[in-house]
Amino acid sequence: MIKVLFVCLGNICRSPLAEAIFNQKTQALGLSHQFQSDSAGTSDFHIGELPDERSIKCAQQKGLKINHRGRQVNRTDFRDFDYIIAMDDNNLRNLNNLKIRYNFSDKTIYLMRDFVVGWEGLSVPDPYYGGEEGFEEIYQILNQSIDEFLTKIKEVHQIYA
Repeated sequence: MIKVLFVCLGNICRSPLAEAIFNQKTQALGLSHQFQSDSAGTSDFHIGELPDERSIKCAQQKGLKINHRGRQVNRTDFRDFDYIIAMDDNNLRNLNNLKIRYNFSDKTIYLMRDFVVGWEGLSVPDPYYGGEEGFEEIYQILNQSIDEFLTKIKEVHQIYA
């Protein structure tokens, strides 16, 4: 089983939406038995909270189920997950610092948009302080990025749908 962790700052906007999109896509491909996903935040701002109501609304409009409570990245995540994917540069930097502190210096941490040609190095914007249109924007970014990510990992792990 391939385990994927999506990470943003508070684990209430981008990363739970990414997790829901990923789960829907693997299920639609008939591959949900080969993947496990979760999401977390680098901060402890929203531990135990439901995702932002705008993330939930966006997900519902797309037919996605979000079943998640906010949690913070921890040491075991670096051991347990095959892919850890950050939403932006700040969280990527935080995760890279944590992996050194936790003695997982050989672990590669990815940036979500790096899987889309032409988007490498770009962040998924944080929609928290904006309106609902920001959540639609991140949905579109995540949807395309996750399509490309799935194409890559299916190839790397020789998974055929």
